[in-house]
Amino acid sequence: MTTAAVPTVTPEGETPFLLTKRRIWVIFSALIAGMLLASLDQTIVSTAMPTIVGELGGVSHQVWITTAYILATTIVMPIYGKFGDVLGRRRLFMAAIAIFTLASIGCAFATDFWMFVVFRAVQGLGGGGLMILSQAIIADIVPASERGKYLGPLGAVFGLAAVGGPLLGGFFVDHLTWQWAFYINIPVGIAAFLIAVFALKLPDKKREKPIDWLGVLFLSAATTCLIFFTDFGGSVEFGWDHAATWSWGAGLLLAAALFVFTESRAADPIMPLAMFRNPIFVNATAIGLVLGIGMFAAIGFVPTFLQMSSGTSAAASGLLMLPMMVGLIGTSIASGVLITRTGRYKIFPIVGTVLTGAAMVAMTTLAATTPIWLICVYLFVFGAGLGLIMQVVVLVVQNAVPAADIGTATSTNNYFREVGAALGTAVFGTLFTTRLTENLTTVFTDAGATPELAGEATATIDPAVLNGLPDPIREGVVTAYADALAPVFWYLVPFIALALILALFLKEIPLSDVAGLVARGEAIGGEEAERLQAEQRSGRATDEVHRR
Repeated sequence: MTTAAVPTVTPEGETPFLLTKRRIWVIFSALIAGMLLASLDQTIVSTAMPTIVGELGGVSHQVWITTAYILATTIVMPIYGKFGDVLGRRRLFMAAIAIFTLASIGCAFATDFWMFVVFRAVQGLGGGGLMILSQAIIADIVPASERGKYLGPLGAVFGLAAVGGPLLGGFFVDHLTWQWAFYINIPVGIAAFLIAVFALKLPDKKREKPIDWLGVLFLSAATTCLIFFTDFGGSVEFGWDHAATWSWGAGLLLAAALFVFTESRAADPIMPLAMFRNPIFVNATAIGLVLGIGMFAAIGFVPTFLQMSSGTSAAASGLLMLPMMVGLIGTSIASGVLITRTGRYKIFPIVGTVLTGAAMVAMTTLAATTPIWLICVYLFVFGAGLGLIMQVVVLVVQNAVPAADIGTATSTNNYFREVGAALGTAVFGTLFTTRLTENLTTVFTDAGATPELAGEATATIDPAVLNGLPDPIREGVVTAYADALAPVFWYLVPFIALALILALFLKEIPLSDVAGLVARGEAIGGEEAERLQAEQRSGRATDEVHRR
């Protein structure tokens, strides 16, 4: 770092926190480990999902495996963000790792579908903290003008997980058992926790204002009602004209109204309404929202398409996601480096949304006969587009708010992206599942099965069962998957187009050259930190440090 030192304010006799280059990179290693845990678990289930729901008997409800994790993650994001600003991030980060790892053990030993879904939700409670706190801690210790080269690798971790997760999930299904998709989290979680204990040395804070518990309650209620409203509305069992669906809708409106009222009067709101008067924050957050709708819906179901529609094994379908990882990692790191060098960022979301939209249109043509190499091209372009948007939007938001609100702004931005992800997964996942259930039921009844037997076969179908079916039925199942999923991509294209329009109107302002901790007088950064640390080693700086 070359940031100019900023005077610190520390109690008499205490040594200020020094942000040397070495310390920043050690802290960064802990953040990488935490981000890997959270992002890996969003994708490792994708290739294992057909086998999991087949064994546990939940094909018609498989969307909840993804939705439960995203819902829990979304609810806790603002909580972690605000509490990190108020209380400090170190202990919260370690708590998130512990919650995530223990929930992984629960998933591995689940014997019932809904028991499995509950543990997936608990995993989300930890995963949300890992994602938010990793990004916020980087903003604490690295100025925005240099943050791109750190946020780029964090985004690349997501790309690595996007491929490594499906690949590992497929390998475990093919050669071990699906439970290994969760066993693997245990050693990684333990390692990440130990790194955080010994390397993540950040100052704790003392709460000065009361915690906004009512805001937490109403925000959680609104988020839950939103997801259930969309899921009930898109399901065959209820539908948009059912009273239960609109009960959730009414709950959403009521909770949202109570949340806004509470935030307008809270002494220290969990999601300050004043942030929404910042046009740069609003624009960047809106990009994240609409991108989340399209991005997670596509990523979550592509491996399933590759397995069932193209007859690809679980391991191979994970390997076929490799081009997407290459594209995302490449553009994420490259854009971070270029932003650090030039200080310009607006062009990257524009180009990224164009590439993502083009790939989405191309994927509407996917069929069982689509060549593998062509699918790889589509995925590479899709990943390259995402890499130009995801971490850039986070950087823009962090740069547009005061240093004391970095955690809150980061979590709010991620919250709306995850709301989009939950909506996309619930609505478009429900469209896919509903269409798929109808198609599969038709296939089995046409083959002579009774409606009861057809329903049972539909609920327990997985790749291993598929390969043992007679050729006519197997071909019918493959066609059912293709007809159910490929058209869904057309519904996602308008959201990517909206993201492009928002990116065109994104205002570009100079990147800050002051890190969060430094700006709040809690640390010394830059060359002066390196000098003071060297002097402290030689025993010559004690008096000077105390004077500061």
